[in-house]
Amino acid sequence: MAELLVIRHGQASFGQDNYDVLSDLGQRQAAAVGAVLRDMEWVPDRLITGTLTRQKDTLSAMGFTATPEEHAGFNEYDFHDLLHARYRGKVPDLVKGDRKTHFRALRDTIFEWQEDAFDGAAETWGEFAARVEAARVFATDTDARRVLVISSGGVIGQLTAASLGAPIAQMMNLNLQVKNSSITRFMFSGSSFSLHEFNATPHFSHAAGAELLSYS
Repeated sequence: MAELLVIRHGQASFGQDNYDVLSDLGQRQAAAVGAVLRDMEWVPDRLITGTLTRQKDTLSAMGFTATPEEHAGFNEYDFHDLLHARYRGKVPDLVKGDRKTHFRALRDTIFEWQEDAFDGAAETWGEFAARVEAARVFATDTDARRVLVISSGGVIGQLTAASLGAPIAQMMNLNLQVKNSSITRFMFSGSSFSLHEFNATPHFSHAAGAELLSYS
C-alpha cells in the first residue's frame, strides 16, 4: 500500500485584509512538521499543493525543495463567499471579528450549504465535494509510494468523511478539529483508499512544540 499524507497549512492571518498569508506562528508550525517528517525519514516521492498562497508557503517552510504539482481541488472552500451568500451581503460585524462567533456561524453556514438552503454562493456543496474527489484521484493515480499534499481543513474533513462513508455533516465536525500543520494519513492501492491516521501532531508532543498549537 502507498501512503498519502495530507497536511493542513500553517496558521493563516485570521481577521486581516488578506487571510491567505501565513502568520509567524504558521511559518514555525510548517518548519516543525517538515522537521518531524525528516526525523521519521519520511521523504515524499511526489509533492502536491492547492493553488493558495498559504498552502504553497507552508510547503516552502517545511524545507522540501522539489518542485510541487498543483491541483485546485485541494483549495479550501471560500468561507468569505459562503458567509456573504448566507447573510445576503450583510455579515454581522461580530461574525467577522470574533473567533468564537465566526466559527459557530461558519459551522451553521456549512450545514446549510450542504443542504442547498441558500443561493448565491460561487460554488455549490456538490461542486466542492466533486473537486475534492477529483483531487484525491489525481493524487493517488501515481506510481509514487509516498505522496505529500498541503491542503486545508475543509478539504481534509471532506477526504476523511468520504473515506469513512460518513454522513455529509461529519465533514464540518471533522474540519473544526483539524489543527494547523497536522498530518492526516491515508493508504491507497488501485481503487482502495482508507484512513490510517487523522489530525496527528507529533511535532507538538513536547513542551516547546505544545506552544505551536492552533486551530485557526
